[in-house]
Amino acid sequence: MTQEEIRELSKKVCKNTLMETLEIEFTEAGEDFLVAKMPVTPKVHQPDGVLHGGATVALAESVGSMASYLFLDTKEFYVRGIEIAANHIKSISEGYVFAKATYLHKGRTTQLWNIQITDEAENLISVVKLTTITLPKKKN
Repeated sequence: MTQEEIRELSKKVCKNTLMETLEIEFTEAGEDFLVAKMPVTPKVHQPDGVLHGGATVALAESVGSMASYLFLDTKEFYVRGIEIAANHIKSISEGYVFAKATYLHKGRTTQLWNIQITDEAENLISVVKLTTITLPKKKN
């Protein structure tokens, strides 16, 4: 899949979802990774004016789940997140954050993702581990 095809597919599947609300945009993909970006504005701040950890986790789960979606046969299977853990290292109040999801494990049923969240200067903001599960779609 080309970068443009990935962007178009992600726009289509993210329409009217949390990803659209948070303005998450998928920007780059490779054989075993996917990158997304999200603007840091007051709508994703916690009360003291920095990026809310929940918004960071939503970005991480979005990029990890979309990566599983892109790298698996979604005609036969669907993907769900089953566990997520985040460590927040540094705060940010404006600009963009970037989430890069890379495989730690690519199993037939479960996938384990390492997701690094960085700012525009490539400072580490958060480290997230996401486990997804692939389940068969029911046949009619």
